[in-house]
Amino acid sequence: MPSSPYLADTRPAYGTGTLADVMPTALAALGVPQPAGSAAALLRGGGTGGRGGELDGVRRIAVLLLDGFGYHLLGQAAQASATIGAVHHGELGTLTPITATVPSSTPISLASLACGLPPGEHGIIGFTVRVPDTGDLVTHIRWDGSSPDPEAWQPGPTAFERASADGVACTIVSNGAFRDTGLTRAIYRGADWLPAISPREVAEGTVAGLARADRSLVYAYLPDVDTAGHFHGIGSPDWLEAVAEVSEAIDGILTGLPRDAALFVTADHGMVNVTDRLHVDQRPDLLQGVDVIGGDGRMRYLYALPGAVEDVRAAWAAAVGDRAELIDRDEAVDRGWFGPKVTDAARERVGDLVVACKGTFAVVGVEGEPPHVARLIGQHGGLTAAEMAVPLWTYRAG
Repeated sequence: MPSSPYLADTRPAYGTGTLADVMPTALAALGVPQPAGSAAALLRGGGTGGRGGELDGVRRIAVLLLDGFGYHLLGQAAQASATIGAVHHGELGTLTPITATVPSSTPISLASLACGLPPGEHGIIGFTVRVPDTGDLVTHIRWDGSSPDPEAWQPGPTAFERASADGVACTIVSNGAFRDTGLTRAIYRGADWLPAISPREVAEGTVAGLARADRSLVYAYLPDVDTAGHFHGIGSPDWLEAVAEVSEAIDGILTGLPRDAALFVTADHGMVNVTDRLHVDQRPDLLQGVDVIGGDGRMRYLYALPGAVEDVRAAWAAAVGDRAELIDRDEAVDRGWFGPKVTDAARERVGDLVVACKGTFAVVGVEGEPPHVARLIGQHGGLTAAEMAVPLWTYRAG
């Protein structure tokens, strides 16, 4: 078993403190009516200590998502930024750990945040999943939107559609290259797009978006910390440099934050430095009875050929041993990994078997993935606290 408490498994706190609860909290603070049964848990208290009074009178909210900036990385990140150090030590704003959704990877988390729903309801339930109707694989971060149709794949209203219908001006501040992707069409409907790449551009775009209309909601995104962690590892000089750069966006937003505005800073997941890899491309025996492999390195989905599930289970159980937990789709759903409710459509997208990696182990070398993916140092997608715990930092202007 892993020695670090950060490598012990954790579970998503659906309804009390996950990424799926952030946008309902923001919308409730802006006066947007919530769907029946919506908890708006972070306002009531839940896992965050309550933010009701903190958000009284807010007319504008910016949500800045720093990709890969897990809660348990804040201590290391503080070395590179005085602002993050102040946040980490409780000297600036309000900091609380919440959890990512499952799997703890970018498309799942972004969809949970943007839709205000757990994966079992919005249906973007894996990094790469098999499309039930066609058998094709869709990798959500490389999805061009031609198939499956994004509006059918995620048909529910996004947080931005609900907000804009109530008169809130909604803006996405992110790289313009993402503007027309399938993922954008599935989860960011209802918002205008303001292209920005550098931390300075993101800060300026966020402040500009907040100035729109009488009520405004801005979602801004920066990938730099995640990229540095993948290629250079957590705590590396490149990673610390990326932390310093993205903290400039926080400083820039704080400088221009209107008096009736609040800033939320969060992340889509944390990360672990992988030290142990199972290379599937070197183990042809593990492909017997397998149709396709989806998911990502830390949480794989195995889609078996008809009648082959138990043979696949036996072969993979022997290969991964105690380095991963191998369970079937129904058990993963029953454990609540994907939320308290899982639609039939979402359930079908999960693999017949789920390989949830423990410690610093990953399953790599999967057909269809770029070769460099197998060599990535920092990875995520699993259930460890290092991957699942993310910060929710809020700051109220004035």
